[in-house]
Amino acid sequence: MPKNYKKVQLTSSNLGEKKIEKLRHVLPEAFSENKIDWDKLKAALDGQIDGRTEKFSFAWAGKGNAIKNVLVPSKATLRPANDESVDFDKSKNLFIEGDNLEVLKLLQKAYFEQIKMIYIDPPYNTGGDFVYHDDFKAPIKGYLEQTGQADAEGNKLQTNTETSGRYHSDWLTMMYPRLKLAWSLLKPDGVIFISIDDNEVHHLQMMLNEIFGEENVETMVWHKVGDDSGRMKVTYRFRLEHEYILVAYKNKNQVFFKKYKEDRNYKNIYTNPDSDRRGEYKQGIISNTEEKSNKKSERYYTVITPSGKEITRQWRVIKEEFDKLRADNRIYFGKKGDSVPSLKVFINEQKDATPISILQGLGTAKTAGMALLNIFDGKRVFDYPKPVELIKRLIQISTKGSDLILDFFAGSGVTAQAILELNQEDKNHRKFILVQLPEQTEIKSEAYRAGYKTIADIAKERIRRVIKGYGNKPTPINDGFKVFKLGQSNYVENQFEYDPEKSDEENQAAFAKYLEKAKQSSLFPKVKDLDVVYENIVKDGLSLNSVITQNKLGKNSICQVKDGDRELLISLDAKLDKDTIKLLTDKEYKGKTFVCLDNALDDTAKANLGLHVELKTI
Repeated sequence: MPKNYKKVQLTSSNLGEKKIEKLRHVLPEAFSENKIDWDKLKAALDGQIDGRTEKFSFAWAGKGNAIKNVLVPSKATLRPANDESVDFDKSKNLFIEGDNLEVLKLLQKAYFEQIKMIYIDPPYNTGGDFVYHDDFKAPIKGYLEQTGQADAEGNKLQTNTETSGRYHSDWLTMMYPRLKLAWSLLKPDGVIFISIDDNEVHHLQMMLNEIFGEENVETMVWHKVGDDSGRMKVTYRFRLEHEYILVAYKNKNQVFFKKYKEDRNYKNIYTNPDSDRRGEYKQGIISNTEEKSNKKSERYYTVITPSGKEITRQWRVIKEEFDKLRADNRIYFGKKGDSVPSLKVFINEQKDATPISILQGLGTAKTAGMALLNIFDGKRVFDYPKPVELIKRLIQISTKGSDLILDFFAGSGVTAQAILELNQEDKNHRKFILVQLPEQTEIKSEAYRAGYKTIADIAKERIRRVIKGYGNKPTPINDGFKVFKLGQSNYVENQFEYDPEKSDEENQAAFAKYLEKAKQSSLFPKVKDLDVVYENIVKDGLSLNSVITQNKLGKNSICQVKDGDRELLISLDAKLDKDTIKLLTDKEYKGKTFVCLDNALDDTAKANLGLHVELKTI
């Protein structure tokens, strides 16, 4: 009897197999006996392969493993946490708690080329605690141990000190697979912004050049220290007042940054001290410092202020033009009428300005910290957050409408706040996916004492408070977010760990013994049905915002999952009734995917049902 069914997808997409399929489609002549024939490939490419032993490249210790890790599918799953969410059933925003490498792999199938903009603020390589440590052989086991979920000792994560011989290499090995997976999630006109400091900016740029192409990588500078920084101290080295934001495009020729108007909310730049009928304005520069060498210039003249004070300078306009501006009340002389005049730049009259590579006037390290204190009622729960104003600006220039934005180093959740508040301001409907490792907070920290045991807890609470409204004048936001948590698969097959030191035959024999010991169980005991549904959603490539409804079909319970035109039917009943099987053969279900327990059907029922539906068994 023909086998008209297959097993459910146990892992995330195998990116290596996908690449081979694409190559086979483009260059079928390069394959022999189902393998790539190197000589045939070289012949097909007609001299395009660089065979030189010495050529420019960017290498580091561990790069080989980093590349391989991209191709290793994830066996993990994502479990819904309704009780930690806000409006789970309606919101399209996602917060995923877990190791971002595994999560990025699980998102590949459903969100391939769906992300318009990515912003990340990865851990800076400063010689402190190195949070992300990938275990290539047992990623989920390693993740659970690192985050204290499987280690009663709650051991601190690996420390990456400057004395380590792999100080830079470990950081690059951590970043490479994550950026490679991020590249595949970006839309063809997508862009990624990465905050970074001097320690790794040059290495990171070389890595981005390799992944995105050198022509698709640019650099921005964020001036992170403002007038509130205090007096400059005497020092024997440069004082760093900036960080970098590296920008990488999926395809630079398809990306056109939106022009923007300056943020009217930034630190009272726009005011109206003389109640001008045209509204708020900022004070633009209209004079240069006095330049004696230019006295003969027609832009060098004397201006008399309303108080009678004479000011002689080199101006940016000729006297005739200045007088016209003054007559139109476009010159401001200060509250007492005796200050150096400035030009009124009205916010309502500004034309859009092209984004520039130096970002300033968008919050500082200090203002970002103060803003977070305001949200958490004066409690210092997170160090060195980025300013909401900065993230808003990046979102403004690169997204619109219902674009999807990803941040897989979410930290305190500033990206979510920026999106939620910006949507309120410009009436767009952007959605976010945030990913954050549940890194433990220090026991002696204010965050821990306030009840936030992990960084992920801080981020989730920040989003809740922003939605609810905070501060002296709370402004609620009509939105929410779904929380998911990375965890072990619901399928016992996925808990078996292959030993790379053994042959395939030895591993297969060990796997058979493992299943026998597990009593041929398909699922772990006490598994929640909804968890199994979501594992199928993730690994079958449906959106985490799919609509799930519980129905009855005959005598059996059926879970219907809809994601646009795609539909998935799942039954976890121990046995499928013959009337239910008959109903599934109706033309209404023709070609739809139906998932059930392997033991719920006998072989005859599987063969017959597989003729009508795409049958997958657990």
